[in-house]
Formats: sequence, C-alpha cells, structure tokens
Amino acid sequence: MNRINVCFALGVVGGLSASLATDPLLAQARYPDKAIRIVVAFPPGGGTDIMARLLGAKLAQTYAQQVVVENKTGGGGSIGTADVARAKPDGYTLIVGTTSTHAINPLTIKNLTYDAIKDFVPIYMLGTSTYAIVAHPNVARTLPELIKRVRASPGKYSFGSSGTGGSTHLAGELFKKQAGNLDIVHVPYRGSAQSVIDLASGQIPLIISGFSSVNTYHRSGRIRILAAFSEKRIEYAPEIPTAIEQGVPDMVAYTYNALFAPLGTPEAVVDQLYQTTLKIMTDPAFQKELQDLGIEAIADSSPRKATQAVKDELAKWTPVIKATGLEAR
Repeated sequence: MNRINVCFALGVVGGLSASLATDPLLAQARYPDKAIRIVVAFPPGGGTDIMARLLGAKLAQTYAQQVVVENKTGGGGSIGTADVARAKPDGYTLIVGTTSTHAINPLTIKNLTYDAIKDFVPIYMLGTSTYAIVAHPNVARTLPELIKRVRASPGKYSFGSSGTGGSTHLAGELFKKQAGNLDIVHVPYRGSAQSVIDLASGQIPLIISGFSSVNTYHRSGRIRILAAFSEKRIEYAPEIPTAIEQGVPDMVAYTYNALFAPLGTPEAVVDQLYQTTLKIMTDPAFQKELQDLGIEAIADSSPRKATQAVKDELAKWTPVIKATGLEAR
C-alpha cells in the first residue's frame, strides 16, 4: 500500500482555485474540514493513478485541505473498491473507479464483496482512455505485420495486461477474436505500469494498455503503439491508426475513470463534490494536461449521467465476458 500526500494547499490560491474556493456554496459549507482520502485500487503509475493524483491536487488547492491518494491494490481492483464500499459515507473517502472495478469485476469475480451499482454514489465520469495494442519496436512496426507474424507462429507471442479478467485482458481477448482467432498467450500483471516497463526493456513483446500509460514511452521510441481500439482516430494522437481501419472489425475498447463515494454519502456533500469537479474538468488548461497524458476529459458529466454510464458499461461487457468464458460461476 502506497500512501502519497498529493498536496496541502495553504493560503490563497490563484486562478481557477481561487474562484472555486470563494464559491458561496463552498464558503458556507462545513465540508471538508479535514483530509480527504482518494483510493486507487491499482498500483502507482497507471492511468487511474495519474487521474486520481491530478484530480486530488486540484481538490486540495480548491478546498485548502489535504488530499491523500492511497493505492490499495489486489484482486483486480476489488480489494480497494470493497474498502471504499465499507467506508463511512461522509465524503472523506472516495474512489476513482474504472471499467474493471465497476463493470468487469461484477461479471467475472465470484462472491465479489461489493455491488458496483448498489454500494456507490457516482459523482462524475472524469474521462476515458482508449486502449491500444502496443509492441516492442523489434516485434512489429504495424498491426498487419504483427498479425502476419502471429499467424505464422501460433503461441509464440504473448501480451501483457493489468490483470486476469481486467478490462485490458478482455480487450486483448476481444482483439484476438476480431483479428481472426489469433493464438497469443496472455500474461497478467498487477497493474499496467510494470507491463509497460517490461515491454520497453524487451521482456514481453506486446501489451494492451490505455494511452495514458504508454504515451511517453511511445513518443521516445522505446515502444510502438500499433493501433487504437477506437471507432475513429483519437484527437490527441491522430497519427495512430485504429485497428478497424487496419482490418480488424468492430475493435473498440476503452476504460473510464469516475469519481465515486460510498452509498449513503449526504446529498449536499455529493452535490458539492460534483460542482467542484465540474469546474475542474471544464478548465481548458486541465483538459489539455489530461489530453497530453492520453486521457479524454469529460466536461459535461453529472451524478445522473455517471450512473447511467456505469450501467451501460456493465451491459456492454456482459456478452464479451460470456464469449471468452471468464464469467463468474
């Protein structure tokens, strides 16, 4: 478990933070009057961890309170998520959830100790990160080249994911199927950060990852993003072709980050967190910061929209999980 003090803002903050801190709603409210804990159910360095720390720093500036990001890992994200589900619903324990924690785990983990719908209050759908297939430069330079090599040597190649049954694993299984039932061995990691490091050092030939975890390495030439798993080329990386345009039909997969509180959190606190997060997420400078990291910010979310998005993702992944045989039994 890695606890990192994101920021303790003192005194008057400028720009956006100052305008948020002087909001009458915030000025009159007693919340928050102590440190806020944001749980990340995955190891440091991955896209969710990055999102939580950037948001945490902004919340700390806004509220002039300490915000602590805590990495509570294990169980494909289920351990940290269950911890928040059981936390006191007072607004001082939050979680940045993902497709894995709130759409995949409920479908793949038997006897899961939380209910993704009933145990949480969605506050804001923060952003999405399109998944991509990424190779070591010595393995392949294009997706068609990779597919040709895999077909010529079944079982020779492997791909890393952030964990068995997680969204990157499922995206990899979907890719194998859509590309013609390719024989590629799955290698699970405990989070995405170590898989990226192993890819860059040549320890593993392929990984499935969100852009936010691989952008920097790709730009340096140490790894190569072969294709985006999106319907069209993404705005912040227009040079990366999609898998669809390279001959892999219907290959769309991404993860989301959303801010959740435990069920029972007072409505006034939820609304305050929503209003504050909305102002942060609609700040153009913050949006650009996220975009540079491979995260597409969502500027028009709300508790209602976030709730519907969580339900939609559950419905989307159900047939994929059944098809891959990973459904909890």
